[in-house]
Amino acid sequence: MQEQQINSHTISVLVDNEPGVLARVIGLFSGRGYNIESLTVAETRHKKGLSRITIVTTGTAMIIEQIKAQLGRLVPIHSVADLTMDGPSVEREVALVKVVGTGEHRVEALRIADIFRARVVDSTNESFVFEIVGDTGKLDAFAELMKPLGLVDLSRSGVVAISRGTESL
Repeated sequence: MQEQQINSHTISVLVDNEPGVLARVIGLFSGRGYNIESLTVAETRHKKGLSRITIVTTGTAMIIEQIKAQLGRLVPIHSVADLTMDGPSVEREVALVKVVGTGEHRVEALRIADIFRARVVDSTNESFVFEIVGDTGKLDAFAELMKPLGLVDLSRSGVVAISRGTESL
């Protein structure tokens, strides 16, 4: 028997912007034991009264299909798209990274930040807070390089994503 491969998928869901909708969506995941790696939600300004929920989850192809089908059956949901499978898409995440250090570590942190195009958004004599935008892999790599230089805190937004081209959710 062949083992099914587990992959990460980015699912975009357009929902009514009303109380309890997010709890129902999350309840669907927790009630069935599905893990959420990243979750973002915000009202869309181009279509009033609607919000976009972006969920990054992992599973076999069968589990991802089950998730999409179950999401599609929830009443306040207008559309569900698996951006990983539906064609090209753009994904970004924002992180604030606090690094504490002096001397050579401070200089090295600034050098690496420049390479990664991270911006300094706060600075003291002993610390920096960097803002970095990119895909999850870029943010992971930046954080790993900052660990030995004094990384003390990290706050991430979660993935936001949208399909490329003329199609809309």
